[in-house]
Amino acid sequence: MKRYFLTLLVAWPLLSTAQQTISISVTNPTKTERTDQPVVIGLSPYGEVRSALVTDNGQEIACQLDDIDLDETFDELCFLVDLKTKETKTYQVTLLAEGEPRPYPARVYAEMLTRNDKVKEKNKHDNFLQSITARGDCGNSYNLLHHHGVAFESELNGIRIYFDKRQTLDLYGKFHKRLELQQTQFYTQPDQKTQGYGDDVLWVGNTFGLGALRGWNGEEPTMIDPVKSRTQRIISYGPLRTIVEVIDQGWQGVNMTLRYTQYAGHRDTDVDVIFNRDVSEMRFSTGVINVKGSMEYSDHKGLRGCWGTDYPSTDTINWKRETVGLAILIPREYMVSEQRANKDNYAFVIKTKGESLSYKIAYCSDNEDFGMHSAKEWFEWMRRWRQEAEQPVMVSIE
Repeated sequence: MKRYFLTLLVAWPLLSTAQQTISISVTNPTKTERTDQPVVIGLSPYGEVRSALVTDNGQEIACQLDDIDLDETFDELCFLVDLKTKETKTYQVTLLAEGEPRPYPARVYAEMLTRNDKVKEKNKHDNFLQSITARGDCGNSYNLLHHHGVAFESELNGIRIYFDKRQTLDLYGKFHKRLELQQTQFYTQPDQKTQGYGDDVLWVGNTFGLGALRGWNGEEPTMIDPVKSRTQRIISYGPLRTIVEVIDQGWQGVNMTLRYTQYAGHRDTDVDVIFNRDVSEMRFSTGVINVKGSMEYSDHKGLRGCWGTDYPSTDTINWKRETVGLAILIPREYMVSEQRANKDNYAFVIKTKGESLSYKIAYCSDNEDFGMHSAKEWFEWMRRWRQEAEQPVMVSIE
């Protein structure tokens, strides 16, 4: 089965000119409008690309160049498209071997930082990092970083990944559709709450939280431990997508890279897991936390989620109960089994296809003035999510 919900990655025959202009045709195959659909172009056939321009009917639209392997050469070009039902649009892409990437307003954000003792406000720290590695015998990697790990967001969501053996995804719920983590640093202060900023909305403990990947010992999930080293790093800061990675070296005899890609305009996040060898004989687990008293939804084909209310962690303002909807979407090709719900998780056992596996995660907060506010609405959104994932926009070259 095809990996039906991965971003389309397009490449063309090698051209040698310093400036190359290509026509890209993008089609919406569905009867529903599609917004902020990512189109990703592989740049390796084109030699050195230093800048790019994308136009729609002569009008410039935002695009982004990314150096995925951090070798100082751009590997991919990304832009987002809006399409009406069954619509086809043609975009002009100009690749140049000189210049700098064009600036556009940020629609995503990512940060990783350590605390600055000279800063008194909890949300004003400024020791920004791009990468951090802890040895396997590090005594307390969880407290090395402010907000305990790398954080990223779109206008609709906000996620941090714990820098420890859990590697859990914890969630930030918003009231309004906007970027906030640069201002709150995941620790919203009372004056910011009066301005309508969001806050931590989930207690995760040792659960999956939202889609953390774990091992599987045949009976239950296992933590990502021991490791020789654990790394978190930011690959891309935006403006249209942010990419962060968690790298576990020497875990169960393999090296594992978890890549999280967050696109602007999306409440869902792509998770791609890459190993340094074929690990199809191994089994893994993932899922979502069983929020106390939550209602569960599953289509028993890899789509599973819940809607529930609980107290988040005690570092939130006013410490009120928070209602969230959580969801995970596993392609059928990676499925081994759906586990019966327990007090902690709605879990799956999964496998790789050779050296990799991929899935999607998503959530909403009942606080949102732009989202869902009942289990019925959330489960309907989940079903639409799957349908769109199985019918991505079609990209071709004219």
